[in-house]
Amino acid sequence: MELAFSILLVITSLLLILLVLMHKGKGGGISDMFGGGVSSSVGGSSVAERNLDRLTVALGLIWAAAIIALGLMHAG
Repeated sequence: MELAFSILLVITSLLLILLVLMHKGKGGGISDMFGGGVSSSVGGSSVAERNLDRLTVALGLIWAAAIIALGLMHAG
C-alpha cells in the first residue's frame, strides 16, 4: 500500500510541475497557445485557463492526500 501511495505521489508531483508551468504568467499561458488570449478581454480568464485552474487544484488535493496517507503510514 505504501508503494502505491509513493508512486501516486511521484506521478502527481510531475503532473503538478507540468500544470503550473502551463499557467498564464505575464506573457501568456495555455489559453494563448489555443487563441484564447484574443477573446478574453472582458470576462477575465478564458475557459481553457479556468479548466487548467480546476485541474491543478484537484491534482493538488490528490497530492496532499497522498502525502498525508504516507505520513500516517510511517507514524503507525
